[in-house]
Amino acid sequence: MAKARQQASLRPERPRKAGKVRRKPGRKPAAATKPTDRARKVSAEARRQAILKAALTVFAAHGFEAARLDDVAARAGVAKGTLYLYFQDKAALFEALVRNAVSPLLEHMRRIAAAPDISPLQALETFFAVFANEVLGTERKLLLRLIMAEGPRFPAIAEFYYREVVSHGLAMMRALAKRAASEGAFATDAAVRYPQLVVAPLLVAVLWDGLFANIDPLDVRGLLDAHLEVLTGKARKGAP
Repeated sequence: MAKARQQASLRPERPRKAGKVRRKPGRKPAAATKPTDRARKVSAEARRQAILKAALTVFAAHGFEAARLDDVAARAGVAKGTLYLYFQDKAALFEALVRNAVSPLLEHMRRIAAAPDISPLQALETFFAVFANEVLGTERKLLLRLIMAEGPRFPAIAEFYYREVVSHGLAMMRALAKRAASEGAFATDAAVRYPQLVVAPLLVAVLWDGLFANIDPLDVRGLLDAHLEVLTGKARKGAP
């Protein structure tokens, strides 16, 4: 009898069947949290903007030719392979940088220039204010300096910037100058024939800021007010 009990104790125990876990009615198992399409889209756009911001800094510091995509990726905090998911090469990155920086400003000015209840002089005043605040007052001025410096050595850059920015800006200035001249707001039609005259002080302001700002700071708003006096042949109210 004792021997039988000893043999029984040496037999391996059979594994017990696991019982079903009872869930409270009305409750469902928690699903794994997944990012929504909107969240992924926002994240991708934020990464793209970080790359563009880093590219502006690198291009401005080293010029177009010497700028390295490795440096852009490192500054943006992404892998170089990630950068290529957004931009095919350095030229594509530069073109996207220009469009990203300038297109919103051009679109804003188109709406101002086309508004029937805004006079051409008011539109020009708005244009000058936007330039002072959104170009000279931001890192966008670095992009304009880059175009001026690199354009002669890289004609493709100059051609792209002319096509995407300058041609639209000149067409807008010519239309505003034509309206101003026909309404008697401009002293002559010189700005209609040469719309570059309208934007000339803006380029002077960019060059001056880069070369002489620490030596002899320029009163940009005063310069632009004086320029409107030249165009209209009339002293501005409140001018010294």
